Amino acid sequence: MMRSLWTAASGMTAQQTNVDVISHNLANVNTTAFKKERLEFQSLLYQTMRRATMDQATMVQGPTNLQVGLGVRPIATSRVFEMGNLERTDNQFDFAINGPGFFMVQTDLDTVAYSRDGNFRLSPMEGGGLMLVTSEGLPILGIDGEFIEFGEELNILTMAVSDDGTILFTSPEGEMVDEGLQIAMVQFPNVQGLEAIGRNLFLATAASGEAMLESDGETTVTSRLMQGMLESSNVNLAEEMVRLIVAQRAYEVNSRVIQASDEMLQQANQLRR
Repeated sequence: MMRSLWTAASGMTAQQTNVDVISHNLANVNTTAFKKERLEFQSLLYQTMRRATMDQATMVQGPTNLQVGLGVRPIATSRVFEMGNLERTDNQFDFAINGPGFFMVQTDLDTVAYSRDGNFRLSPMEGGGLMLVTSEGLPILGIDGEFIEFGEELNILTMAVSDDGTILFTSPEGEMVDEGLQIAMVQFPNVQGLEAIGRNLFLATAASGEAMLESDGETTVTSRLMQGMLESSNVNLAEEMVRLIVAQRAYEVNSRVIQASDEMLQQANQLRR
């Protein structure tokens, strides 16, 4: 069987996966704080037909190897964490992170996830008071790892948040009062190691390293929290469309290689003495 059949088939499979990644980017062009992905490829094994070795009879060194590659495969999806545009919403509970930080989100009793989606809401608590949550109702965590809760005595309409996430309220006397609440922002040694779990959330892994609190001074660069703004998706429509065309043409070329190989085999089968 001709190698080109299987080699081209691996190329078609890889380009199909590439189109899947591009379509995911395009589908999330309006998703808050979405980070686009790029598929990475790796060549498969090579079949060595002749090595560049010394000819013992003539003592002449062969200059090159004779090798034939056996195709390609997808190896990884790298996520581009460059910032999207900051869009003003003037919503008191919308927040954008200007910098490399992430919010901390409690997904269940034992799991903390991380997100750059600052589209927050207020959720009533049992016994009175309000809690800061995501648009799905997941609690946002403060720097002490606890939920950010507001007592009934606080006037939410006067809430303001400083660049480092400190929450302030205006007293009846017109003074800014710090109630000891601060929205946590964290960073990671290797953001490419984060595991995306959907819903604009990421999980820390051994590859990403442990989360480092910016408020503890564990990071060299600090982020700024922008109230009344949201970070848009960093997907570039023009760039994704160009990548889609390239992937489509690559898929088409590989399919033509299979057709050409099939015609060559057909001609070989029709040989007569």
